[in-house]
This record gives sequence, C-alpha cells and structure tokens, in this order.
Amino acid sequence: MSKSSGLIFENDKFIVAYKPAGESFHDEEIAGSGFFNQWKRAYQELYPVHRLDKMTSGLMLMAKDSNTASQLSALFAERNVSKLYIALACGKPKKKQGIIKGDMVKSRRGTFKLERTTNNPAITHFQSFSLEPGLRLYKLMPKTGKTHQLRVAMNSLGTAILGDPNYSFTKTDSAIVDRGYLHAYQLAFTLDGHPYAFKADLAMVDGEMFERHREAITELIDPI
Repeated sequence: MSKSSGLIFENDKFIVAYKPAGESFHDEEIAGSGFFNQWKRAYQELYPVHRLDKMTSGLMLMAKDSNTASQLSALFAERNVSKLYIALACGKPKKKQGIIKGDMVKSRRGTFKLERTTNNPAITHFQSFSLEPGLRLYKLMPKTGKTHQLRVAMNSLGTAILGDPNYSFTKTDSAIVDRGYLHAYQLAFTLDGHPYAFKADLAMVDGEMFERHREAITELIDPI
C-alpha cells in the first residue's frame, strides 16, 4: 500500500482514504492483509477511529497520533460527525423517506433485526429516489453508529441493500450483485475549530449498477 494509493486527504493529524468494497477493515486469514494494517505499514503510527463493513466502500478516517484519535473518536461517539451513505435496493419500500428508528437486537447467523422499542435506538434519516422500475437509490444519514445499522435499517423497509450477503435475498443477474451496494459517500466534522468535509465521489467507485446509473445518482445526491 503506497501513500498515494486511495489517499483522499492528509494533514499532520489524520488521513482520509478510500476503502474498496470487499476489503475487510481488519485482517482475516492473512496477517497484515486488512485495510487498516495496509495503511499502517505506510505510516508506521496510525489509529482507527471508525469502521466500515467489508461490503461497504467509501471514506475511512484514520488518526496519526493517539491524541487526535481520542478527539475524533469522541466526535463519532457524541454524534458530531455528519455522515452520508448511498445505497441501492430492489423492490418497493414500506416508506420512501423519513426516519428509521428502533432498538437493534441480535438475530440468526450474525445478523440483527430492528425492534419497535426505543430504549437505545439506532436512528437513520433517509430519502429514496427511483432509478429504474424496481430499483431505488437511498440517501442514508445515520444519527447513531451501531454495527450493521444501515443494513438493518434497509432490511426493515423490506428492501435490503442490493448484494448484501447477510440480509438480501433478491434473485437478480450476477452482474448486478457483484458487490454490496452501500457506499460511504461523505464525512463532515470540526476538529480544533477547523471544519472539514470530504466526499468519495462515484467516479472512483466500482460496481456494475453504480456505473450504469452514475450520472443519475450524482445528480440526485449533488443537485446543481
């Protein structure tokens, strides 16, 4: 991993890098093969402050020192990081926009499900748009940061994310399900009084369906 490969931004406190779909954040079978450790080898000292699921592509923020790591982790924990994800899903959702809110509980085979209770709820704001008959684009704005939150939220609408290996059972052409169609598109936060905002635009994103609808998706998420 070279410092220029997938690097979106760098200063003396942190880096922002692009994680491809299908790459695990942590090591799996081979030591040092995970996304984070590849970058750590390039920088020697590096600290993770958040995670993305293996199927999810997009922006990853990593700190260069322990103090910055603590500051950034606190921003995430205190919900002071604005996050925008995009997803594709087939079928008709129970509702086309609004808030998905509920407690997440463990289900079968390492999955979770959304309950109607709200003792410690996962909260996601969303909008959706038709791309073609039977296929919709979702803008997902999570207000909390729980494991599988967006995947569970989408599943609760009756429209699991296209290609999600745990939640989607949509039978479609293999070219369409060449990846899990969830992408961490934007991050924004303020650190030491300085505002930062980053985007991982669709020009760098893989996936047959993202490529097929790239122009329409770009217009919907970044209207002129």
